[in-house]
Amino acid sequence: MDIQKEKNELIEMFGIHFEKLYNIPPLAARILGTLIIDGCKAGLTFETLVETMNASKSSISTNLNLLLKMDKITYFTLCGDRKKYFKSADLSKRLENYLNLIDSEMTIITRMINYREQTASCPKEKCNLENVKAYKIHISEVDKSIRKTIEEFKKKEITNNKNQ
Repeated sequence: MDIQKEKNELIEMFGIHFEKLYNIPPLAARILGTLIIDGCKAGLTFETLVETMNASKSSISTNLNLLLKMDKITYFTLCGDRKKYFKSADLSKRLENYLNLIDSEMTIITRMINYREQTASCPKEKCNLENVKAYKIHISEVDKSIRKTIEEFKKKEITNNKNQ
């Protein structure tokens, strides 16, 4: 198996996945994929990304800023070096973003249940109420699972950061 070909295909797969998942431009999605694959050791500089992605400085800059604002990537600097080194966000941070979505959905679900309990007047609306209640239970379980996973990842990330 050609390892470079596999790497390129993985970056492309990440790119397509992130385009759909986050509704971001293709270049931003591929930058994120590249940082996941290549940036996990020491981070990648702006210049490296311009060269690797074969895109203009302006395009890379715009998409890096988008990813930074979305908390999908981070950067660090080294003492005496004026360059920024970009990395994908920790897995715990990515999962925290999912928790924000779940929290928002729980708020909506709770209001929906309250509304349906007051207004359900036919069998279909009563059935809908029961479905929404079941969905809330499911979302609560997902929330608990993600919170547990975040704590486990944070412990691993602390250990990994100490070992670097």
